[in-house]
Amino acid sequence: MTITSRIARLHPTAAAIALAASASLFATTTPAQAASNAVPTYEVKINLTTAALDSSHNPLAAVKSAFGISGSAKARSYEYFDTSALGLNGQGWDVRLRHKSGSSFEESYKKRFPVTGGDINAALSTANTAGFSSNDTNYDAEVDWGYSKQTLSFSNEKSHSASGYSGTALPSVSTGLGWVVGDIPGKLEDWSSSNWGKTTLQASRVHGPVTSQAWGGAWEVSDDASIEVLPVVGASGSGTEYIVEVSFKTDSYSDATKLHTDAVDVAESHGWLYHGDILKTQVILDRY
Repeated sequence: MTITSRIARLHPTAAAIALAASASLFATTTPAQAASNAVPTYEVKINLTTAALDSSHNPLAAVKSAFGISGSAKARSYEYFDTSALGLNGQGWDVRLRHKSGSSFEESYKKRFPVTGGDINAALSTANTAGFSSNDTNYDAEVDWGYSKQTLSFSNEKSHSASGYSGTALPSVSTGLGWVVGDIPGKLEDWSSSNWGKTTLQASRVHGPVTSQAWGGAWEVSDDASIEVLPVVGASGSGTEYIVEVSFKTDSYSDATKLHTDAVDVAESHGWLYHGDILKTQVILDRY
């Protein structure tokens, strides 16, 4: 006998109550609609060789002209917090403290998802199952598009006043660590297990600091173009190497595609292109 036929045999008042209860039962068992995937912005990042720099390790005038760079240099210092074994990075998380000249301190908590074979939608779906969907307004989704590699990231940004600090000075290690632990977002705090992220971050040390120079401008469809020159300790632990990165931000996938193609072509035609991807974050974590 069906639920409906049973209800029909009841007293009218009882039947009405039973019908309401059954309707509530069916409503509560109907699956909720899943949140849609996040909509990312794009940052094209192409590395150049040191042939793009002059004797003072600044971009050549020809390089700045070729990529629409017109602004003067601005310094920025930053460092990362992770364990010596890179426990956070191993789970796809990076925690950075940065200070740009004349600005507040910037705290960045970033979760990365690999993009395989250019399938950004698949990476977005993977991120969605991990809780990074269009409903989460605490994180900004971005696809970093390098020479041959794409990475999807979700960033949670927070800040601290730089009052009392001059230039790009960073706080003491204990102060900086206290800030990033105290402001840790919930997704990182309980990543993989309850309190895992907070415990791991508390056990972290500083990787860095490093100080770079960045020049801004606009190129093609991007009104947010830049060249950053970052000196880092050599892979052997001594000497200095220079990472040169030209980047362009856009909200459009089609625009990012064109920017990537054109930037590679321009750099290649002038003999400036580095044929590979240099991940600044990984270099700093590994060498400091």
